[in-house]
Amino acid sequence: MRSIKAIFIKQAKDIFKNPMVLVLFIILPVVALIMTQLVAKSNDDIPSNMFVTMMAAIFAGMGLVTAASGVIAEDIERKSLRFLIIAGVTPYQYLIGTGGFYLLAGTATSVVFALIGDFAFTETLKFLAIMITGTAASIILGAAIGMLSKNQQAATSLGMPVAVIVGFTPMIATFNETVAKVAGVLYTQQINVVVNDFSVSLARPLLIVAANIVVFTFLFALAYKKKGLKG
Repeated sequence: MRSIKAIFIKQAKDIFKNPMVLVLFIILPVVALIMTQLVAKSNDDIPSNMFVTMMAAIFAGMGLVTAASGVIAEDIERKSLRFLIIAGVTPYQYLIGTGGFYLLAGTATSVVFALIGDFAFTETLKFLAIMITGTAASIILGAAIGMLSKNQQAATSLGMPVAVIVGFTPMIATFNETVAKVAGVLYTQQINVVVNDFSVSLARPLLIVAANIVVFTFLFALAYKKKGLKG
């Protein structure tokens, strides 16, 4: 527990040293607010919450993948991971400590999105449920990518294409039935389904997101062990 707390505090401090990551949690809600107030609410042909759901899906499905991968890769590049492994920190302690802070920050950002969207109570609960679990999936996926990277540059080179694929596939699926069938296994597709139609049941989307989390966690653990003292 002490190791998790120490890593959590370290990440909380490091985010203020990395303005690019900090902006991620601020800029997308701001864009959603501006576009909602200036465009959606003044145009009857545009759904009032279109920009909120769009920016929220991008945040949970794309932005956090690159942010998390960069954070992990930075620890590897600075040799911080080597010292943590020598100190006996397990993969799950490291993941919870590192990812826990970003999950907390992502939850706060999701709440802001919900407030901007002015959803009904049940809609808000569904929105937050899929956003928080989707955020967790993105963080763990990003952590696995970061663990497989030698440095931040490598993490960006690998993380960006993955983020684009998982982020934009649901958009393509909207126009292509074949892609939609394949995209159904992605957590980002389930985020897209729920935030765009609150009438759907949460059971299946949450189950698929949970399956994604299990797979990503397994990949992270393998990468952590494979990295060993080379980190």
